[in-house]
Amino acid sequence: MFWRKKKPKYETPQITDASFNELVAESKIPVLVDFYADWCGPCKILGPIIDELAAEFDGKALVVKVNTEQNPKLSQHFKIKSIPTIMFVNQGKVVERFQGLIPKPNLEEILNEYIEANNSETEA
Repeated sequence: MFWRKKKPKYETPQITDASFNELVAESKIPVLVDFYADWCGPCKILGPIIDELAAEFDGKALVVKVNTEQNPKLSQHFKIKSIPTIMFVNQGKVVERFQGLIPKPNLEEILNEYIEANNSETEA
């Protein structure tokens, strides 16, 4: 009998208070930041979607997670009032921010817009 091996799940990078500037603020590619907590119901629904996006956009955009309970400085700095909160960072600036569940196609569309905008800027 042959056993089906599951593909190893893509591990979405976790950002901490210490690594945020290095990985997100200084990123040359668009960044999607998911602020979540382990106990949050909607976050558990959004989590697998974020993992899929991280795998699909690997190399084109950076998709990361921030655990709000383990990184209170980031939560305070960005005034995170409810979770999940999704932030888009492009060229070191927060360009969009959403709270609650957002469908995967919408997140893909937003990421693609910033990827295309950055590509057209470098070509110009």
